[in-house]
Amino acid sequence: MNTIKNMVAFILRVRTKWIRIIVPVLALSLYFFLLTFNNVYTETYDIEPLTNARETISSPITIENEQETERKTREAVQNVEDRFDISPDVSEEQIGYIEEIFNAIDKLESEIKEEDQEDTNGTPVQLTNREKVQRLKQLLSNTITENVEDSVFLRLIDVPEADREQGKEVFISYLQDEYQMGVRTENINTAITNVKENIKYSTLEQNLIEALVELTDFAVVENSFYDSEKTAEARRQAASNVEPVMINAGEVIVREGETITHEIYEKINLVGLLNEDRNVFPVIGLGMLIVLIGSVIAYEMNKLDFKKHLDKGKIASILLISFFIISLMKVISLYTTQANQLFFIVPVATGVLLVKQLINERLAIVLAILYAILGGVIFNGEIPGTLNIEAMIYFFFSQFAAIVFLMNVKDRLAIVRAGIGMSVVNVITILLFVFLSFEKYALGDVFVLSGFGVGSAFLSAVFTIGLLPFFETGLGILSDMKLLQLSSPNQPLLKKILTEAPGTYHHSVMVANLSETACDAIGANGLLARVAAYYHDIGKTLRPHYFIENQLSIKNPHDVISPEQSAEIIIRHPYDGADLLKKHRMPKEIIDVAMQHHGTTLLKYFYYKEKETNSNAREEDFRYPGPKPQSKEAAIIAICDSVEAAVRSLKEPTEEKIDEIVSNIVNSRLMDGQLDECPLTIKEVKIIHQTICETLKGIFHSRIQYPSKEEK
Repeated sequence: MNTIKNMVAFILRVRTKWIRIIVPVLALSLYFFLLTFNNVYTETYDIEPLTNARETISSPITIENEQETERKTREAVQNVEDRFDISPDVSEEQIGYIEEIFNAIDKLESEIKEEDQEDTNGTPVQLTNREKVQRLKQLLSNTITENVEDSVFLRLIDVPEADREQGKEVFISYLQDEYQMGVRTENINTAITNVKENIKYSTLEQNLIEALVELTDFAVVENSFYDSEKTAEARRQAASNVEPVMINAGEVIVREGETITHEIYEKINLVGLLNEDRNVFPVIGLGMLIVLIGSVIAYEMNKLDFKKHLDKGKIASILLISFFIISLMKVISLYTTQANQLFFIVPVATGVLLVKQLINERLAIVLAILYAILGGVIFNGEIPGTLNIEAMIYFFFSQFAAIVFLMNVKDRLAIVRAGIGMSVVNVITILLFVFLSFEKYALGDVFVLSGFGVGSAFLSAVFTIGLLPFFETGLGILSDMKLLQLSSPNQPLLKKILTEAPGTYHHSVMVANLSETACDAIGANGLLARVAAYYHDIGKTLRPHYFIENQLSIKNPHDVISPEQSAEIIIRHPYDGADLLKKHRMPKEIIDVAMQHHGTTLLKYFYYKEKETNSNAREEDFRYPGPKPQSKEAAIIAICDSVEAAVRSLKEPTEEKIDEIVSNIVNSRLMDGQLDECPLTIKEVKIIHQTICETLKGIFHSRIQYPSKEEK
């Protein structure tokens, strides 16, 4: 039966954890995926060569243009002397260029006829020769336009189509004849002269002859290579020196309105913009990255849950902060280009500043790394397969600086001081990029970028100060800032204790000092322990004179009532205090300490006093109803509460008496099971014992009377 109950309890715990951790992480991961989807997904195009681009097309990947690399390698090899092996590739390429010129002229004329424009008087609009040449050059490869004079194009355009076709066939035949015989370095001039002479003595139209004569200088190149070991080695060396022709990610392949030549079309095809299948892989990669990020967040949330530090407010904080930071990055990325680099102004440190104050520093560091990675994706210029490394490094150092400089939080000025430290780190990081860059930055640009870094730090501080109260009040999260506000003597409840129960106030201050020191010694939240200790006995203000620390020059009221009545009054004070704290909307952690600091301990004095007259007195009637301390801080306050009261009652507190009292109280709490429900370990209990003793010895040092030599 117990086994079944345990299994049911385990299933319920797993189900609860699935709802509290997995579901929020899945929602957060889905949001990350949707915001970064277009940073890895590329649009494909349905285009044809020799058409005008409807939009600017950039390469989504970095890839080698093997065909262009091969062409450059071939050019390098061609420059090597003594080559006699005829390369058909060269002749085909050059003849291809000639065919491209004539084909482009034919296409130009057909386009002009199709346009058939007229002016306002109905007269046909004729393009000038210069305009025709410009349009023709847009249809041609760069190799042609860079090496052929405009005058050649002008003459060819003026030739009738039939004559031009005839000239093309004659010219190509002469070229093929020369290439078949082989054109070497030493005879290239002869080959050019031969082609020119053949053209001059042909029956072609004179204007066409002149154009082809000029074109011969471009059309005839070396295609015969000497085959020997020395020449082969030279060729290999020349080829190895050629750098691969790369198409870089983000490189503009064709601009809007520009003609898509065969060369451009091949580049577009090479980078995969004509193949829809390639788009799947970057999306799969993004999904894997998001799964890893979500897993890390789930692991950290599970770690917090294991330590009982995870509640609905903190889960909501992680989600809201992540939504805010990533959304802010995405919005700014829409206006970021290579020229303005607006990612420098993103107040990304806002998230870790809030997380460190609301949850803990470890989670802040983890999220800083994850936010930096996501920032590298978001600011990649929507180029799949790339990350903006500058953005990643900048975001990481900016957030890490925020975590480091946010220390000794005593007021909201601590955030401002952290902002100043962030500004310095941001500017240093930006200057680092400037100095590492090959680009030359103007002094004005450096100041602008540095201003972005300072602005990022300033905005981070402003957003943190503005959003912190929302998380503290709206989600009920207790931050160090809130604790410091509650520790102010001007707080109404602390004034109430001071004026209505001054002895209790002094007792609470002493307990706060002991508790904070003990918590710091074992790594617990010392500030929470101090503030909670201030309020733990607030319930005594309802009947202050029934507690011995407030009985100054008055008769003890317990002398005139029964022990059972006295116990009832004393036992009520933790719960009266909890009700009072709830009424003033104090944080749950402080209310829990007020309710738990006596656990289920026994009021021994009144119990044994009742036993003297009533042998049937029940022990449970003289025990606090609990609950027992659930946290380390509550347990430490419970111990220090008893220790302070006991030591204060000593007339002559010596080191031996202090050690004895602390040991008795700690052992009594352990034996009574009062520490069973808190996460304190035996090692931590020993450290707490030692720390309390050292602190009390320091407090009562001036009153300790050491034994004399005779007593020794």
